[in-house]
Amino acid sequence: MSWAGVADRIRRSRDAWRLSGAGFWDRVLAAVFTGLAFVPLLANMSVDFGDLPERPEDAFAIVLALAQTLPLAVRTRWPAACLAIIGTSFALHEALGYPMRFSTVTVYLALYSAGAHLERFRGAVAVAASAAYVLLVVTMLLLGSPAGPSQFVVFYVLFAACWLVGAFVRGQRRQEAERRRHAAEAATAAERARIARELHDVVTHHVTGIVIQADATQFVAGEPDRVRAALTTIGGTGRRALAELRYLLDVLEATGESARPVAGSLRDLVEQVRGGGQPVALVEDGELPPLPVAVGLAVYRVVQEGLTNAVKYAEGRPTTVRVGRRDDRVEVEVTNAPAAQPAGARSDLSGGRGLSGLRARVSALGGELAAGKQPDGGFRLHASIPMDGAA
Repeated sequence: MSWAGVADRIRRSRDAWRLSGAGFWDRVLAAVFTGLAFVPLLANMSVDFGDLPERPEDAFAIVLALAQTLPLAVRTRWPAACLAIIGTSFALHEALGYPMRFSTVTVYLALYSAGAHLERFRGAVAVAASAAYVLLVVTMLLLGSPAGPSQFVVFYVLFAACWLVGAFVRGQRRQEAERRRHAAEAATAAERARIARELHDVVTHHVTGIVIQADATQFVAGEPDRVRAALTTIGGTGRRALAELRYLLDVLEATGESARPVAGSLRDLVEQVRGGGQPVALVEDGELPPLPVAVGLAVYRVVQEGLTNAVKYAEGRPTTVRVGRRDDRVEVEVTNAPAAQPAGARSDLSGGRGLSGLRARVSALGGELAAGKQPDGGFRLHASIPMDGAA
């Protein structure tokens, strides 16, 4: 079997473990160790603590064996109780001198489980367990154990190591949970920023078009045909704005009804602005291949922002939208003829939420955005975006 197949099996086993729940597997573990506790061949693998003379097994020995295995069923839910029962049973089994049995190895699992899953009173439990161990050692010595102090110290170190390994696993698990929490918070913040940019783009562009058309209508009140055309444009712009806002509300409510943003084609966008009275020319340098959703939306928003600014600051002036491909990048450019801008109007990337949000969108895709006045007094907005969205 290939390494890929082995990795796939391990991944599926891990997923099955997680889906089944820790409680289920704890019960399986308890059942397995209960069965193994009564296999004579495994007796030599047990914990030989104190070397007291053996006594014949009786019914109480069976009870102690079960008390050392069955509590594993709750080792993750109640680790302190599991450790207390198994530890007490282990101590009685060794102090009474019963023959070796595989069930005694569960004391290691109980200590590991306490270190890995105990949430409260960890220090108190560790102190109590150490005190209980000292009491067990004193009892074994009083009962005539031939084991020396070094053997008891080695056992204590071994028991403590089981606890510490569990504590290390617990720490790693908490760090992973913290990393996931931070990642979720970062993703949430990024999504909020993205939706804020979308809201700005939708509201600014469409409402600007509606306001300009509404203001212009009062000057052609005596020309029914032009009034109807203006009202038709206002209605179409409003419907498009509602469609895009409805999508954003779907995202906020997590309805899942829309899989991608509602954005029309560049031709529709240019026709919409042109229908409002702004002279716009669309120049397409070759045919673009299908673009990823994020890249296509970024291109749309660049053109939308450029046309919105042209309508606001260069109304009635010729505007050119140029879209093409250069190597593996999409080049987008919106330019308009010179026009006197109002005092305080911003013409660079340092001002305006629209341009700053657009720069963040393009940068996130590995692209570049430039905006500013041209030597002839016109305004140019240019974006260069990798066609794969920086993968």
